[in-house]
Amino acid sequence: MRRRLGSAAALVIAGALALAGCGGSDSGDSGSGSGSGSGSGKAELSAGSAYMPQPVSGDMAAGFLTVTNKGGAADELTSVTSDIAGQVTVHETVDGAMQEVKSLEIPAGGRLELKSGGDHLMFEQLKSKPKEGQTVSVELHFAHSGPMKVEMPVKPATYTPKTGH
Repeated sequence: MRRRLGSAAALVIAGALALAGCGGSDSGDSGSGSGSGSGSGKAELSAGSAYMPQPVSGDMAAGFLTVTNKGGAADELTSVTSDIAGQVTVHETVDGAMQEVKSLEIPAGGRLELKSGGDHLMFEQLKSKPKEGQTVSVELHFAHSGPMKVEMPVKPATYTPKTGH
């Protein structure tokens, strides 16, 4: 079963994150990564509810999605790549402050929600500014599972999914 998600530049990003809302289940679904049957001793990953709010200024953007693990072993999201950015970093939010981390856990039988106001992706050094209606391709990399390609539709900067968290 798939579930939705999850200085001046920091203020702009924080504002964009606050305005963006959290991921819905209406777009951005992707197929499974590595793994075998449900309840197996391996992670069984899928991604959904992916989107990127259209960046409002600067050369940074945020990205949100949910990675679901139906398998019997935990995994970790270790990195993300995209042709649209010089780098994509993984951030967690603790007590309202975001910080870059090396990985985020995806528990066995659980999910990792990257959502506005919480853990999220930061697209830095944008090569071009994605516009509403476009799609951004990303590749998720994990500690144990193979890479997974995900398409992130670009939504309005103030996008709020129809169903919230």
